[in-house]
Amino acid sequence: MVELAKLLVHRHSTLRVSLLRLRGEDDPSLPAGNAAVSMIESQRTRVREALLEFTPTARLAGFVLDMFCTSMLDVAEELGVPSYLFFPSGAAFLGFTFHIQTLHDEEGFDAAAAAESTEAELVFPGLVRPLPGKVLPSGLLHEEWAAASYRMARDFRKSKGILVNTVKELESYAVDSLSRTENPKVYPVGPILNLKSGDTSFESSGFEDGKEWLDQQPESSVVFLCFGSMGAFRGEQVREIASALEGSGHRFLWSLRRPGEGGPWASPTDYEDVREVLPEGFLDRTAEVGRVMGWVPQAAVLAHKSIGGFVSHCGWNSTLESVWFGVPMATWPMYAEQQFNAFLLVEELEIATEVRMDYRSESEEVVSAEELERGIRSLMEDCSRKGRMKGFSDLVRGALTDGGSSSSSIAEFIGDVSNNDL
Repeated sequence: MVELAKLLVHRHSTLRVSLLRLRGEDDPSLPAGNAAVSMIESQRTRVREALLEFTPTARLAGFVLDMFCTSMLDVAEELGVPSYLFFPSGAAFLGFTFHIQTLHDEEGFDAAAAAESTEAELVFPGLVRPLPGKVLPSGLLHEEWAAASYRMARDFRKSKGILVNTVKELESYAVDSLSRTENPKVYPVGPILNLKSGDTSFESSGFEDGKEWLDQQPESSVVFLCFGSMGAFRGEQVREIASALEGSGHRFLWSLRRPGEGGPWASPTDYEDVREVLPEGFLDRTAEVGRVMGWVPQAAVLAHKSIGGFVSHCGWNSTLESVWFGVPMATWPMYAEQQFNAFLLVEELEIATEVRMDYRSESEEVVSAEELERGIRSLMEDCSRKGRMKGFSDLVRGALTDGGSSSSSIAEFIGDVSNNDL
């Protein structure tokens, strides 16, 4: 949301953005996501009071709400202010969110049953190909999370428009599909990325040794493994990854992190010594071709000329970063909508190779070294995929230039908001 606010102000100097800091008590009895939603819902009165204090000095033209803040739609309606949503995932997933809610409400669709079926294939308006049930988002497989997802989709329909963190040229089929529905107007305004943070700078992140090693590698020769802020594996899986990397013969940079303590949503930490979890002698045998590190500045690594492929959890921000820097991907989703994203990347956009599309972090399943090695070889040796990713990279970068599709969409949104008759 902060990056979106910066973008809007940059494009329209008369707009003003104010930050309202909310304080609330977490409910330890709720899952992390549900606790956050509950906390936001408890803040409606405070937000309303703050806005009433704000309105005498400025005209409120519209609310832009995070997708998890739909409880604030009531506040906007009470104040007579049009509401817009910011959807941080892609257009195909937004279309899926609407359609799956309709299937549930009108036909009693059971996502958990579809995910367990090896034959289930679902047709969605925003996808060219049928979606296998096995790649349905993890959240839909749990009753409480599924109910929250359907509730949010119903709330989305109450907004006047939705700003989507995507690029029309990247998801043209999905964007066009959404424009033909009675759902709120969609503004593809992406990619909204923070490319000026410590994640994009080697110097500010303490990654100088890693950069020095990357600088010594041939162009597009290194496979980069990184699984997001919550991505971590336990011993058996770590050893399979190590075996795959050693067997592939490719240069590698591996961000290896220790699973957090305190439940599945505990943040990973760095190992004091990665030797405690790696196969004996692995670091010595791969010293000339690889590096194993803890946290790394992902965007800065993806931007480096030596990186030729990215084994990723398929989070949407990571996907957009990979496209921005033109680095083809191999899919290893973990949670949330990442299984859906993996399908989109492999089957629809054809800019990724599959390690797995249906892996879920809550499972006890171990991806074999053979599977990963096969995926790494395909990722690093398939030139056609690299060329296709480079083409999308050029389109995505062009979207934010003057006259580009996202710049035009941002201007259209600002015009629509400015013309709201309040």
